[in-house]
Amino acid sequence: QVQLVESGGGLVQAGGSLRLSCTASGSIAIYNMGWYRQAPGKQREVVARINRNGDTNYAEAVKGRFVISRDNAKNTLYLQMNSLKVEDTAVYYCNAMLGSNIWGQGIQVTVSS
Repeated sequence: QVQLVESGGGLVQAGGSLRLSCTASGSIAIYNMGWYRQAPGKQREVVARINRNGDTNYAEAVKGRFVISRDNAKNTLYLQMNSLKVEDTAVYYCNAMLGSNIWGQGIQVTVSS
């Protein structure tokens, strides 16, 4: 199975943008992929998902602000995050699913007011 490594997180002011990347150690073409996040004291929640066919769905909290995409040729999943809010602060995790779940190690995104 593939291993996943997230990058692109960091500190940004409210209203700013970040792009997260998730690079896999092998092909992601057969996987349904997604981004999840976990804020301090809260459960991990889905942010956005994209299936093998490129169909997407988003959590209500990020609709219209975040865009998930995938580049199978580069074995990479992306999350473009715009109009960031303080409440978007969390550790973001990349997920690949094909029967079982594969997780990245997570990356911190901090949005300051």
